[in-house]
Amino acid sequence: MKKIKKRGAIYGVIALLLCVAVYLNWSYIDAPEDLLVAEQTDPEDAAASAQGAADGTDYFAASRLTREQARDEAVSTLKELSESEEADQTAKDEAAAQISALAEDSVAEANIESLIRAKGYEDAVVMIGDDSVNAVVAPPEGGLQAEDVTVIKDIIISETGMSAGQIKIVEAA
Repeated sequence: MKKIKKRGAIYGVIALLLCVAVYLNWSYIDAPEDLLVAEQTDPEDAAASAQGAADGTDYFAASRLTREQARDEAVSTLKELSESEEADQTAKDEAAAQISALAEDSVAEANIESLIRAKGYEDAVVMIGDDSVNAVVAPPEGGLQAEDVTVIKDIIISETGMSAGQIKIVEAA
């Protein structure tokens, strides 16, 4: 019984850490211009970065960066757990499976983003969750139309196997 409680606590910690990583990812995505400007050392570069963020071009790079940072933190935590001598084999196996799933999501996100750009859209950033996919797309002139949404959803469905109801497509402002 003690072993079951310990295992449940470990799973709870894993779930909590992943939730924190997802929260951090989403909270930093809302203000990418602040992140980019803070990382600049040359005032001219900072001004150029702020201008790029204002016109939306750096939004996608900043979003990818924060997504990867959050994912790296989650993988690091899971890796520590999988290498811990105190964790039982089931917890280690679960951590390894979650690391593998995060890696698969990362590859799928990059593939989807590339395919969206290949269809003629300027840029996109995709975030795959457990039961949903969110895509932020740089709109063509005139904004995203129903045909655009259909093309993007078809790409996401073919790469993830999720249903259309699990996909949210947002036009970048």
